Amino acid sequence: MHTSSATLDQKILAVHHLPRSSFNSAKVFSSPSLLLQTSSTFHFLIGFPASINSGDLLVSDTMGAFISRFWFMLFPAKEYKIVVVGLDNAGKTTTLYKLHLGEVVTTHPTVGSNVEELVYKNIRFEVWDLGGQERLRTSWATYYRGTHAVIAVIDSTDRARITIMKDELFRLLGHEDLQQAVVLVFANKQDLKDAMTPVEITDALSLHSIKNHDWHIQACSALTGDGLYDGLGWIAQQVTGKAPS
Repeated sequence: MHTSSATLDQKILAVHHLPRSSFNSAKVFSSPSLLLQTSSTFHFLIGFPASINSGDLLVSDTMGAFISRFWFMLFPAKEYKIVVVGLDNAGKTTTLYKLHLGEVVTTHPTVGSNVEELVYKNIRFEVWDLGGQERLRTSWATYYRGTHAVIAVIDSTDRARITIMKDELFRLLGHEDLQQAVVLVFANKQDLKDAMTPVEITDALSLHSIKNHDWHIQACSALTGDGLYDGLGWIAQQVTGKAPS
């Protein structure tokens, strides 16, 4: 299997090319609009295109539920799935790419989702970064299936909207697909002077009232990288049942 990408309306679409032999052994799925077939290769698109036309290539509207479900079925080797949530401008995408690339990249508001594979101390993670704008939060649940861990990224300077994030957090914790998921709260932007402390955020989010999920809050800065791998290490230990080596 190899991967290429295409750009549509400034949105990167990951295209995974499966040899026919691999596809024949994969589970059959119900939405042929997600498949593009040439003589020897099946192409599986991940993204939110309105339409793409290129020769014999045509993909119509795709939804997050289809994307998340089929990715999970086709690529079971990715052992642990993480969804990253938070309000817009919390630093979710910056956090993801700091972990993935080890550097800060210029980001734009996420439309739909970004997905990357992270390998941390021989542990493989499939990480979904979900858009945090108000109109996109209702679609978060379409990505929850198969999730082992939730990362909630908090803008520690955004005191005005911390109660909104509290409501979103408890809404997702009540979802049936997340009953076994552990929760990491990244208290981001701790490098800024007006940042709330992790203790303040813990109280504002009522984290101590969470009874059915293991949770942890980690002070961090997505810009400097401070605290990010400490948080990822906690997730690794929780999902594997042992400290990563």
